[in-house]
Amino acid sequence: MLKVITLFLLLLFSFDAHASTSVLLSKKGAKIANILCDKQALLASSFQDMEEAKKQILSKKICEKLTPEQLDAVAAYALSQTKSTLPDHIDVPKGTKCPICGMFVAKYPKWVTFMQDTKGEKFYFDGVKDMMKYYFNHKDEHFSPILVLDFYTLKPIDGRKAFYVIGSNVYGPMGEELIPFQKLDDAKVFKKEHFGKKIITFDEIREEYLY
Repeated sequence: MLKVITLFLLLLFSFDAHASTSVLLSKKGAKIANILCDKQALLASSFQDMEEAKKQILSKKICEKLTPEQLDAVAAYALSQTKSTLPDHIDVPKGTKCPICGMFVAKYPKWVTFMQDTKGEKFYFDGVKDMMKYYFNHKDEHFSPILVLDFYTLKPIDGRKAFYVIGSNVYGPMGEELIPFQKLDDAKVFKKEHFGKKIITFDEIREEYLY
């Protein structure tokens, strides 16, 4: 019993220490941002994680030249100021066509996906497959957010954090599809029930999976 309590306390202290470190890093980043960054542009941006924050800070030249340590701190601060902006649903403007296949996206509400570039231009697709074709065709651009619909709940989820089942017997408007899920367990159930070949993450999607 004593060992269990000791382990619990160690884990608790470890969590508190990590939280304190994050807070301190964020505070340091706020001070650096006040001096070396366009703070308005920094806070106007939306970030999903640290890597995305650092990438955008550099690509948009939001700050003057930062050391790696300063960049980490500013990214931590920017991320701490970013609020979740996931909508309850994806509203597709009437008459919007998929930029890949030309089909009317609103006709397929269960399959809608969405991306927005750094200029604020919005793109709607009739499935993950077409969205990823556009994504790979514009590798030099940055998109945020990237939204897909969880296959079971039909709620928008972060496309970068979703799990995708490929090779199942469930077809979308453009045939074989990458079927997205927020939870890995749901993806596993779907894969088993619908003879899926594989579960992959966003970063594991390859162009050959799209054709």
